Amino acid sequence: MDSGDIALLVLDLLGTFAFAVNGAMTAIKYARVDIVGVLTLGMVTALGGGFIRDILIDSLPPTTFLDWRYLLTAAVGSLLAFFLGARLEKLARTINMLDAVGLSLFAVTGTLKGMAFGLGPTQSIILGVITAAGGGTLRDIMIQRIPAILHTELYAIPAAVAGGLTAAVVSADMHLIPWGVLAAAVCFAIRMVGIHFDLHAPRPRHTE
Repeated sequence: MDSGDIALLVLDLLGTFAFAVNGAMTAIKYARVDIVGVLTLGMVTALGGGFIRDILIDSLPPTTFLDWRYLLTAAVGSLLAFFLGARLEKLARTINMLDAVGLSLFAVTGTLKGMAFGLGPTQSIILGVITAAGGGTLRDIMIQRIPAILHTELYAIPAAVAGGLTAAVVSADMHLIPWGVLAAAVCFAIRMVGIHFDLHAPRPRHTE
């Protein structure tokens, strides 16, 4: 495994862990489920986007089923949130911050996988956004909430920005580790600014 593959794996596992904790905390706060529900929603949030991505590009079986580290990371993150949920829930920004971390890392890794499979830059960026938002969308549907990507402060836009920067890095044959991390950092910053200032993408005017 070369340095590029190791970097991709590390980013992917970090994103998996962040989304698992985020999904489990969301379950605890909004769904009031038991440990099975927390574990399920945490793992769906962490693994759902990558699962959808791999099916779309016919990378089967999905990575989730080929590498035990993904399932273990998602399970550990979910259980950590379950046992520390009472403390973590008091931190109002924790859920949003973890969501932003997962969004940023998965936007980068999803785009990278698309480029590695020979997709064009535009298609790879779309795949990155799907990877980043897919798990959270499945989670929100399962707890009967409108998916965050459809209404929340800047969500798909920062993921697309990170995907675009990542595609540019790959196309320019630049070193992945510093520039890929920078792309994720830009996505994280835009997402957190959107949350802090309650910024949204343009919305249609309401009619009576």
